[in-house]
Order: sequence, then structure tokens, then C-alpha cells
Amino acid sequence: MASAKTNDTVRIHYTGTLTDGTVFDSSNDREPFEFIIGQGMVIPGFENAVIGMSEGDEKTVSIPAEDAYGHYQDELVAVVARSQVPTEIELDIGTILQVRSPEGGIARVVVKKITESEVTLDLNHPLAGQDLTFELKLIKIL
Repeated sequence: MASAKTNDTVRIHYTGTLTDGTVFDSSNDREPFEFIIGQGMVIPGFENAVIGMSEGDEKTVSIPAEDAYGHYQDELVAVVARSQVPTEIELDIGTILQVRSPEGGIARVVVKKITESEVTLDLNHPLAGQDLTFELKLIKIL
């Protein structure tokens, strides 16, 4: 039976949990997740865990933060004037906003703090700094 390797397109079911057991994502109630191994479509630890699996294989893998969404970086937290946020946007702690970088790219930020004059925005991925565990089941190698 063939094993998954770089450049293969695979379909996989997964459940991702934090170290305290909290489920942060799962494909089990929807279609299997499909991606191409080696294209950087998923975090490195997830991709590496799938390599070598065969159709029907199941495994649980622990992925340290550096092979997931990286370590939390304080320098990716910015404080901006409240006046820079359009007034029609309702702000709450945890709100996810899209912002344009000076280079023209789009980034997602999470609102961390709101005062009368300032808004604190966090550009870190919400799972940055977290060690993750995934239960994987390889459904199909295409």
C-alpha cells in the first residue's frame, strides 16, 4: 500500500487539541481536509506527521509550538489610536479584524484591549505559543 509523500494530495480527518484537552478544531463533522504535502498549506508538524501514513492509518501526534504556529511574539502586538478604527466597526475584546500592511498585504488581528483613546491589536496567530496535539486518520491519497 502506498505511503503519503511530498507532492501527494491527501484527504485526512483530524481533531486538534490544546495541552489541556480543549478541542480547537476538527474535521470529523465535515468533509475530510484536503491538502498537498510539501506546499506549506498546513503547519510543518502536521504535514510531517502525515508523511509515511497509508490510507486508513490513524495516529496521534504532539506538535511543539515551533512546529505549529510559532512562539508568541510580543513585538506583534500594536497599540493604535481609536480614531484609526472606522466607527462603523463594533469593537469587542476578541474581535478579529483584517488590516492592510504597509506592503499592501492583508493580515488578521485580534482586538486584545480597548480604551477610550486606544485599541491594542495582536497580530500573532491565536494558537501561537501553544503546543498542539492532533488525532489523524488518513482517508485517501489522491
